[in-house]
Amino acid sequence: MLNFKPSKLTLAILSTSFMAMSSSFAYAQESEAKDDKKKVADVEVIEVRGFRGSIIESINTKRFSSEVVESISAEDIGKLPDSSIAESIARLPGLTAQRLDGRASKVSIRGFGENEGGTTFNGREQVSIGDNRGVEFDLYPSEIMSGVTVYKTPSASLEAEGIAGIVDMQTVKPLGQDDRVIQFNGSLEQTSFDKLNPDGNDAGFRGTFSYMDKFADDTIGVAFAYSTMSSPNQEKRWNSWGYPEFTYEDGSAGSILGGAKPFVRSSTLERDSMMLVVEAAPTENLHMTFDALYVDFTDEKILRGIEIPFAWGQGSISGNTATIDPATGFVTSAITEGQRVVVRNDYEERKAELTSFGFNSVYELNDTWQVEFDASYSQVDRDIWSIESYSGTGRGDARGEADNLGYTFNGGNTGAQFTHELDYSDFNLIQLGGPLSWGWSSALNAKHGVVGTEYENQLQDGFINAPSIDDELTALKLAATHDLDNEVFSSIKFGASYREREKTKESEGYFMTLSSFDYPSNPGMLVVPEEYREGSVNLDFIGMGNMIAYDTNGLIKDGYYDLLAESLTNPSHSTQSWTVQEEVTSAFIQGNIDTEVGGLPVTGNVGVRYVNTKQSSQGSAFNTVDGLIVTSPTDISHDYSHVLPSLNLSLRIDDQQTLRFGAAKTISRARLDEMNASVNASYNQQPDQNGNHWSVNGGNPALEPKEAVGLDLSYENYFSDEGYFAVALFNKELSQWIFDGTFEVDMSGVADPSTGQVPANSTATGNGKVNGGEGSLWGYELSLSFPFKMIDDSLDGFGLIASHTAVESDLKDQNDNEYELPGLSDKIQSLTFYYEKDGFQARASMRKRGDFKGDVYGLGFSTSQVDILGETIWDAQIGYDFGEAGIESLKGLSIFFQAQNLTEEPFTSLQGENALQVRDYQDYGSTYLLGFSYKL
Repeated sequence: MLNFKPSKLTLAILSTSFMAMSSSFAYAQESEAKDDKKKVADVEVIEVRGFRGSIIESINTKRFSSEVVESISAEDIGKLPDSSIAESIARLPGLTAQRLDGRASKVSIRGFGENEGGTTFNGREQVSIGDNRGVEFDLYPSEIMSGVTVYKTPSASLEAEGIAGIVDMQTVKPLGQDDRVIQFNGSLEQTSFDKLNPDGNDAGFRGTFSYMDKFADDTIGVAFAYSTMSSPNQEKRWNSWGYPEFTYEDGSAGSILGGAKPFVRSSTLERDSMMLVVEAAPTENLHMTFDALYVDFTDEKILRGIEIPFAWGQGSISGNTATIDPATGFVTSAITEGQRVVVRNDYEERKAELTSFGFNSVYELNDTWQVEFDASYSQVDRDIWSIESYSGTGRGDARGEADNLGYTFNGGNTGAQFTHELDYSDFNLIQLGGPLSWGWSSALNAKHGVVGTEYENQLQDGFINAPSIDDELTALKLAATHDLDNEVFSSIKFGASYREREKTKESEGYFMTLSSFDYPSNPGMLVVPEEYREGSVNLDFIGMGNMIAYDTNGLIKDGYYDLLAESLTNPSHSTQSWTVQEEVTSAFIQGNIDTEVGGLPVTGNVGVRYVNTKQSSQGSAFNTVDGLIVTSPTDISHDYSHVLPSLNLSLRIDDQQTLRFGAAKTISRARLDEMNASVNASYNQQPDQNGNHWSVNGGNPALEPKEAVGLDLSYENYFSDEGYFAVALFNKELSQWIFDGTFEVDMSGVADPSTGQVPANSTATGNGKVNGGEGSLWGYELSLSFPFKMIDDSLDGFGLIASHTAVESDLKDQNDNEYELPGLSDKIQSLTFYYEKDGFQARASMRKRGDFKGDVYGLGFSTSQVDILGETIWDAQIGYDFGEAGIESLKGLSIFFQAQNLTEEPFTSLQGENALQVRDYQDYGSTYLLGFSYKL
């Protein structure tokens, strides 16, 4: 049962940013170095060069890992195979990515969405800029990473949690470098679309400087990298309001376009990043590493389009103009007469600042004992300033010139084409102000003195969404490893860790009203001043011709609009504002296996992890009194624990063949926006069916993690230094999944917001997310890396990398209703053809996924789930390394040309099962990069 208490701040923040961090996988592996000596001795020493060298290193990481992993490695900082970490990850077997504004950003592992997996930086769990736990990978620059490892099966010593798996991003280790490195990387970027907005960008750049060196007889290593990026992106987007359903006279079902909001977008993502690694080995027994990462991230968007009401509008639709699809009853074309539209000039700025620190120390007490201490701190602030500016022919529903508008759906999931009669590029016709009766706010009406007048509820001339996120995580870990001398276990490792996370979201919105508005003397619209005009924007892709373009941000900064907080009358900001805190204490013990069965080597680990969680949330309970929102503070806490056993076994059949088995219980924590304490609480005089007078709607801070018991079985054949094939089977039994439901809430001591009195009956019926239901997910993976030199030596340099994953699920909620997992595509494929020899490199890569359900941003930047169509994306790159080609005078210099999304694959989502009912059709075009790398 939940308990409401008066809200109070109870955080304990450690005095230094290094005093609470979790251990990294990379550093933890060092503490087990003795276990790996035998394996390392068997590995052929290969000089890693170029893309083929990265393939060899990734194969060896997979081959000699105790867990089931996939990996990407880079020869040098800034030389990961792709320009985005998410794009590189999405090519790995069983993984795929969801695009956000044209960029691969959210990663799915084996059919699970990004919220079911963990993400770490040097093995330490990271904060996120979104509302939840899922990391948006475009925040992290690939230019300063040395590699990525994806753990598909866990071990007890790994700190992060995730049913899907763990993605670990890694920085370079300077003591592992042979020589001093000074390197410069740079590239120019161009979109295939010309500027879709006159004040947008279609060209950008990227640049990286990196330095690595060793000092004091190779006992101190330093690595520093600075990366800057200004990356443009263009988009033509069809977006529908929805498709209302109705019944024809013969009783058959029909549907029609309710309205649409198509637009063109010009974006520029600017990111400045700095990375520092200091590695020290002052004695043979002591190894210390400090790493720091700073990222300053700004994503600016300019969006212009026309919002067109149709069936949900004021116009009249004649049945004589309608064309109906006989198979579905959907009205594929129609005309509405006497309809007014909203011309939109929008601007959005998303800013984030990430800081991450980590310290790891491994001390070898003697030949058999090692101790490890790890500490980390990461923090991110994210602010969004999203402006909607409206213009039209007159204020409100009934003023100004109306238009006769038609639409036609031509199929192909591309949305509709419109016809129109008015000239939307005429600054004298289209003026600033709200052309439809939006903004039904009693506070807005009262502020401008229009209550009871013809202008009531007509003063929303624009709107600003301004949500913010602050996420902070600190962690500590202390562990020890003891080498053993027996026939089964080579060592035993045990330890404890503590981490504390606090995430706060503040939601607010502002009504925009022209400062010149004055009732009754000046209630009309405003012609856009000359100095703010940007010309026009072409909307021929939807048939609407040209529309006016102006500088919305400049108008606001110069005082042309008056702002009023929407939270005065809209309760959604109260439910979307919250703080969630987690204190996680863990202890583990793990035996590292090194033995023989039937004369065959068996390695791996077996262990158990105990996890205790104390979670709490602060928010508000609210009600509406006299049209205004009245809130009272809430503070809810809950605790629980899990025991998580794990087993990883690797049977080495011979020098080429390995059989792996993994079994583990894993958890994925609830989404943060679903476990917050902000609710709509109301007291009703009549009890509900549960006998409760209180009714509560909102978050549920008593949500516990989803659980899974997973089994993995795989066969791997390493037939060449850069070649292998693998077959993997996996199954996960899911329980405690999270669905909509009801729960009991204790409201003792909480006053009824409408009266200020504490009711005698303190029990409430809560409506929100609950744990319940169960099911299964299973599938198989096929992966291959094949160098064509295996066919004939003349084909040396040619090769391919391919994978195919098939996933099925059977999951039901607590009411036995079927449920489809977000992020699950039933089929995922990737394919890369490459050639690299004598300095010349060329490759073409494809990633493909089936249809899936995915999260997108909705109203107020809350996330909503939609049906997204599958996609096939092709990229290509050619390059030339002068040093590898034997040109000594240009040694260290390489150049490349890269093309992304060659086939201009769109992003498409649907509303319902009718393929004509397109919710979103986003056309990004292609992107081209021309760059170089120079290494001194």
